[in-house]
Amino acid sequence: MFENLSEKFQRVFKTLRGEAKLTEENMAEVLREIRLALLEADVHFQVVKQLLENVRTKCQGQEVWTSFSPAQQVVKIVRDELLELLGGTTARLKFAPRPPSVFFLTGLQGSGKTTTAGKLARWLQRGGHHPLLVSVDVYRPAAREQLAVVAREVGTPVFAGQSDARPVDLALAARAEARNKGCDVLLVDTAGRLHIDEELMAELVELRDRMEPTEILFVADAMTGQDAVRSAEEFHRRLNTTGVVLTKLDGDARGGAALSIRSVTGQPIKFVGTGEKYDNLELFHPDRMTSRILGMGDVLTLIEKAEEVIDRQKAEDLERNFRMDRFSLEDFREQIRQARRMGPLSQVLALLPSVGPFRNVPKQDVDDKALVRVEAILNSMTAKERVRPEILNGSRRRRIAKGSATTVQEVNQLLKQYDQMRRMMRSMSGRMGKKALSQFAASAPGA
Repeated sequence: MFENLSEKFQRVFKTLRGEAKLTEENMAEVLREIRLALLEADVHFQVVKQLLENVRTKCQGQEVWTSFSPAQQVVKIVRDELLELLGGTTARLKFAPRPPSVFFLTGLQGSGKTTTAGKLARWLQRGGHHPLLVSVDVYRPAAREQLAVVAREVGTPVFAGQSDARPVDLALAARAEARNKGCDVLLVDTAGRLHIDEELMAELVELRDRMEPTEILFVADAMTGQDAVRSAEEFHRRLNTTGVVLTKLDGDARGGAALSIRSVTGQPIKFVGTGEKYDNLELFHPDRMTSRILGMGDVLTLIEKAEEVIDRQKAEDLERNFRMDRFSLEDFREQIRQARRMGPLSQVLALLPSVGPFRNVPKQDVDDKALVRVEAILNSMTAKERVRPEILNGSRRRRIAKGSATTVQEVNQLLKQYDQMRRMMRSMSGRMGKKALSQFAASAPGA
């Protein structure tokens, strides 16, 4: 979502490189470009105005540091202001002292509340919680059935209740059911509308007063831009929301909602949806998002993704094969599988910095199907062929190409890349210690 904004910031900071010091002229030009970049990204104009005023004040009030260039000064100041704009620190969920904790998911129709309920249930399960789902949307056809389908897919119990029950009665009965079943969290999927109306708000206020939820989360579609900000502001005014969940952050919208919603509502962004799968819900880290916006990448999230999917024993076996020059196509296939488990390749590469050695790594228009084709080629080989690739003659390569629905040229290219990788590993093993090589091997999948 932030690729275009990140590229604009990189161009802005590049104009300051080579300057000996900050001046009124070059600072005015930089602030103008930052203003245009933020407005084009659909950031709220009041937010842009305040941010630029803060940047201008800090730049004018600081001496030129001898260890920093003007560009580095401005980058640090802008980073600090963006970090403050996004909330500063990671906002965690609050839990009631006596379970069950009641979490409301509110928002307009189509913002992704029901899917987010499933994602949040999965996230809570991974943290050792036992959530119960309930839908109090008695107006939209099949809304409760839709939540039941989501609950089955994530393996979470759902409370159905009476078909003709009122929303408040459904919620109260679900809370009693959560206590009886030992569920420590009740996720309430509330009704939405295509627009904010008095009937909707009156119902939500009644639900809030009767249920006294621990968290009232506003689910906002990041693709709707400033409409999401205005809706979040109104919901907070009426309900005193405690946080925001931004969905579809993996889309191609301009990202202004993410930068505006915290400042306008005063409530933190607690989660972001990064894909369609139920595992694609992440805690919102303002510092990491700030780094991504400025082109500095998000290496911590990349490491966390790797830790979730990489099998430690297999990583140690891979390191041993690297060290003993026994890296085979079987090992290569395992690398591919672990890389695919980290998610779409384009999303993984987007976490890399846009500076330094990663400056020229393509972040967009990445062919995510390339790994699928590579794995298909490797799967079409026999176990013996993956261990002894030197036996792959012409007829075998034609068979592999036919079995993987690829071409002989693609098979040859894969074998050439494997050979180059093996030679590189052989040369590295002579210069690197065991510990360093082990660290490299553990981070190698998908490289």
